[in-house]
Amino acid sequence: MTGGRRSVEEHAQHVAALLEPLGSIPPAQVPLARALDRTLAEPVHAPISLPPFRNSQMDGYAVDAASVAAVPATLAVQAVIAAGDAASTLTAGTALKIMTGAPIPDGADAVVPVEDTETDEAAGTVTVHHTTTSGMYVREAGSDVHAGALLLPAGTLLAARHISVLAAVGLTDVPVRGRPRVAVISTGSELVTPGEELGPGKIYNSNGPALAASAAANGAEVTSIAHCEDDPEEFAAMIAHAVAVADVVFTSGGVSKGDFEVVKDTLEPRGGTFVSVAMQPGGPQGTAVVDGVPILTFPGNPVSALVSFEVFARPLLREIAGLPAIASGTRPLTIGLESIPGRRQFLRARLDGDGVAPLPGHGSHLVAGLATADALLDIDPDITTLESGDLVKVLPL
Repeated sequence: MTGGRRSVEEHAQHVAALLEPLGSIPPAQVPLARALDRTLAEPVHAPISLPPFRNSQMDGYAVDAASVAAVPATLAVQAVIAAGDAASTLTAGTALKIMTGAPIPDGADAVVPVEDTETDEAAGTVTVHHTTTSGMYVREAGSDVHAGALLLPAGTLLAARHISVLAAVGLTDVPVRGRPRVAVISTGSELVTPGEELGPGKIYNSNGPALAASAAANGAEVTSIAHCEDDPEEFAAMIAHAVAVADVVFTSGGVSKGDFEVVKDTLEPRGGTFVSVAMQPGGPQGTAVVDGVPILTFPGNPVSALVSFEVFARPLLREIAGLPAIASGTRPLTIGLESIPGRRQFLRARLDGDGVAPLPGHGSHLVAGLATADALLDIDPDITTLESGDLVKVLPL
């Protein structure tokens, strides 16, 4: 604890210990169509060779290179081989017209591109004008990968190019890292679901959709999104449902020192811990465990809730799901700033060329301002002033 408050580092360590058991979520076999952005849990070896057979790299004529060693050379054209045709046989001293991807016939060892030939359709012949050597424009079986070879190592984050090769070798599903299941509960009697009428004293609920989207974007499977009014019985029922369908629960609101702190009032008697963290925004934080499921309780102000997720939850969810860490770094400020002493500040900012510019307005309700940001400035508690050009820690959003 620092000055009666828990430091950001202390709270992050506490949350990491709470979520540590989630690292043992078992891998899953998922259909290839749903494997994008998942992380391979095991290495994948090629079940077949690629290409699986010798085929043509060009539209042209399959020949025995020895028959066109001296050019020009005129050959009778036997037939046409299309992509998807079965293998055929080339008669010595003739040619077979062949399409890209079609199997090279037995007896042929080269392909002459159509643009290097002259066709006499009436005579049924083709004249080759350029010297051709054995192997020219022939894709050999296994020239890309041999059956049994390592195709993709464990830990690969599957992108479209990986889906391509997995499909090319005929795989229908792949083993991936398990995703933590997340339930989200936003609290507050003032909240109204978007699309409903906005009555007096009401605001639309942005925390539920935002936290669910944040969890999904960082490797989690969102199993439940709920909104609870400031009613302890309703909240207790929602918690019971959430821990039954999720590996971790995120709540927003109800954790401060007001009269209607439904999250704190419900979970503290059940062993929950509620603290003030030396950070801004996001000072009020809490954790609990219900039926073995960890619960992270974030403040209700929208910016505070999302910053809390970015600082405490995002790194852990990504690690559990096997996603690469979001690397922080340092950049020079393009505009100087003042910071409040004693609290670690996470200020909204925009990347600006090689630098970074703080955005105006620090209120934890300024969701439109947060939407224009693409980074957070991480300002140490003992720093009060930074000038233009000073290096500052930057956390990309």
